[in-house]
Amino acid sequence: MKKPYTHRAQEERYQIYAYKIAGSTNALIAQELDRDVSTIKRELSRNRGLRGYRPQQAHCLAQNRHQNKPKLIKMTQQMIARITTDLAQQWSPEQIQGRLLDDGLDAVCPNSIYYFIQKDKANGGGLYKNLRHKKYKRRAGSPGARGQICNRVSIEERPAIVDKKERIGDWEADTVIGKGHKGVLVTLSERVSKLNQ
Repeated sequence: MKKPYTHRAQEERYQIYAYKIAGSTNALIAQELDRDVSTIKRELSRNRGLRGYRPQQAHCLAQNRHQNKPKLIKMTQQMIARITTDLAQQWSPEQIQGRLLDDGLDAVCPNSIYYFIQKDKANGGGLYKNLRHKKYKRRAGSPGARGQICNRVSIEERPAIVDKKERIGDWEADTVIGKGHKGVLVTLSERVSKLNQ
């Protein structure tokens, strides 16, 4: 079963890049990353530069496309039906927005989806029951959240297959912050091929 769509994280773009360097086919990459082949083809064609597919450049292109999307989207009946269907599959509001964007459709922001869920709950609806976290708060920036890594996953929670070093595409990253916080160096190393970025 394919994973519910989420915006491909930069980590996954590095995995795609490593597989392509190793000469893997799109079908093999899709199988390894548990994605549809069409998703891999679309990623490679939409985020390609003059020197081919590069993960950092691909990530920037995708982010720019996302930022340049129109921001004010109305909750039409068609949008509500789509959101309701996706919530029934227990997709998060962030995943729903990502899938709408990937399908080339207008998308409301996750805050609007959370607001829609709260309104439904206040009217006696049960959409909130499809959220993975039943207690949720309004998604808004707060000074206390500054400098925090979003969606951070502890190293103890990584899949066991990563420790076996049997597949290409698992990257390790490290950062070095310069004196006075005036510079940052990021190093990336692919665990099997030892490719460094």
